[in-house]
Amino acid sequence: MELNVDIVSAEGEIYSGAADMVFASAEMGEVGIAPRHAPLLTRLKPGEVRVKSTSGEQSFFVSGGILEVQPYQVTVMADTAARAGDLDEAAALEAKKRAEEALANQSADVDLAMAQAELAEAAARLHLLQKLKSKREASRVAHRPWLCAPRLLNARVIRYRARLRLAHHARALAA
Repeated sequence: MELNVDIVSAEGEIYSGAADMVFASAEMGEVGIAPRHAPLLTRLKPGEVRVKSTSGEQSFFVSGGILEVQPYQVTVMADTAARAGDLDEAAALEAKKRAEEALANQSADVDLAMAQAELAEAAARLHLLQKLKSKREASRVAHRPWLCAPRLLNARVIRYRARLRLAHHARALAA
């Protein structure tokens, strides 16, 4: 059994396809949706939407919106959405800086709620980017175990050298 997943924004359709599981950041917390899930309609926070299928897992960033769940259909209607790989870290840092400056200045022409929402969105983008970087780093290290455990490698080398010394001493005593 699979879910049909649609992720759409004002700009257009971002993703449409089958999935085994969908994870999203709802206002009440992170939700996981499997096939035959009870109908649900909830608001989304700025954050990640993950679509897990047999072919792998894809991540998307949504700046907020609505999540509609039916037993075999999940629709994410986002204010803005992007594939996680398309996010720009420099732009997210700049947006966060602008939002922090707007909050710090708090003049009459700055809408406080809008500035807080922009800050939350920029922070969510940066959090997703950092999460993706750590995943990439973890997969890079998993393919080269000597990078993740240099102490373990050093301990093995030390034990190996100790065995060599013991064998050398044993031969010297036997001679």
